Amino acid sequence: MNKPNQIRDLLINALPFLGRNPDRLQVYIDQGNLAATTVKENLSFEYQYKCIVLVTDYADHSDTIMVPLLAWLYRNQHELLANPDKRKTGIQFRAELLNNNTADIEITLDLTERVKVSQTDEGMKVEHLPEPDINPYAEFEWELFIQGQQVEVGDTGGEP
Repeated sequence: MNKPNQIRDLLINALPFLGRNPDRLQVYIDQGNLAATTVKENLSFEYQYKCIVLVTDYADHSDTIMVPLLAWLYRNQHELLANPDKRKTGIQFRAELLNNNTADIEITLDLTERVKVSQTDEGMKVEHLPEPDINPYAEFEWELFIQGQQVEVGDTGGEP
């Protein structure tokens, strides 16, 4: 699994407090599931798990943690933001207010990672697949026709 370490690196680099005190950040996995089908001897699978991010003794505002995480999720687990059902429970948090200045903040993220397994002459090749494009039509012009009538022309210019 790659995403938990990506989140760790993100927060240590984005938050000066964690850059100075990396031991105040704990990232772990809970309720993991391996979704696999063996269709035609295909061993590809998907990791499905809850990634728990715990920042201890944090004196800054919780927004300073949430905003970098949301930016990362936009690119790396977009459906947690785009899918109304996943928005309800895909990002959860709780906090223990330790005193007037600090809190322990725990964030739970429902994450997935796709893994492609293929047979090569050298043996099994395991490849962690990137996330699907947020906008698969980003790199070209398009036209929309409904019942033979052109209703829309678009050029995303590479923007999602």
